[in-house]
Amino acid sequence: MSANLLWSIDDSLALGARIARVARPGDVVTLSGPLGAGKTSIARGLLNELGLEGEAPSPSYAIVQPYAPPEVQFPVLHVDLYRIEDAEEAVELGLWEARHDSLLVVEWPERLPELTWVDALRLTLLIESDGVRRLTAMVPEAWRQRWSLI
Repeated sequence: MSANLLWSIDDSLALGARIARVARPGDVVTLSGPLGAGKTSIARGLLNELGLEGEAPSPSYAIVQPYAPPEVQFPVLHVDLYRIEDAEEAVELGLWEARHDSLLVVEWPERLPELTWVDALRLTLLIESDGVRRLTAMVPEAWRQRWSLI
């Protein structure tokens, strides 16, 4: 299932908040799109809704930015795979182990094989030539009922 919508940064923050209301540990949300499209804004909206005070830093340099209670309602890993060269490097990050009790929010998921994200809520933001952002959502079965609540 996919949907195309016109999108702003405020919409990205609000979408992140709505996703947080239905997300749970074990879920994966992937965020694709060019630099400046609003990926980190979706993650920030999600983290703020889960209780994070202040602005979440981009995990570009740390690659994985963990959050845990009481900072947020349940464990979240905000991941930026932009600097990952191959799948072997990703194994060292411990994402698969953390997935059992954490929500994974993954920017640049295309740096790993697509099958890695088969059950993820996959969001793609594109910037059109007129500067308008467009969101496409690929909604797997595990998210279908919850997506209607978003």
